[in-house]
Amino acid sequence: MKDSLILGIDPGYGRMGFGCIAVSKGKTEAVDFGVMTTTAGEAIEIRLLHLATDLNEIIAHLKPDLIAVEKLFFANNSTTAMRVAEARGIVLLLAAQAGVPILEIGPAQVKKAVTGDGAAKKPAMQKMVATLLNLPRVPKPDDAADALAIAITASTMRW
Repeated sequence: MKDSLILGIDPGYGRMGFGCIAVSKGKTEAVDFGVMTTTAGEAIEIRLLHLATDLNEIIAHLKPDLIAVEKLFFANNSTTAMRVAEARGIVLLLAAQAGVPILEIGPAQVKKAVTGDGAAKKPAMQKMVATLLNLPRVPKPDDAADALAIAITASTMRW
């Protein structure tokens, strides 16, 4: 794979995690990570606007070569699933506007790529993210660690 910057996104509408990694000559390192947050109780369109504004700034600042976003998987709460799907739509739209290729990755695929176990639990995932990126501690909050895991997974795939 060529040298590249990969931006991983863990979609959500209350908190959306992001994690950017640099892949160069077989070495992978964290560039930036964190979360974009919105205020509970605000109208959904305002929350989506805040996410779009924040993500647009992140994309403009980091200039990723690829954006990887987790596919939606919800079995229980359809209202939450709809809101997360709307937030994912923001990611897809902004990637297209920026001309950045997008890769959608399933949760089990991320777990398998990062830990070797498609059913791995969150603590195992977070520990492996820290290990793979030579970080002194597990990235916090969880959404940021998940976004880095998504970016790591994308780095192992052909795109």
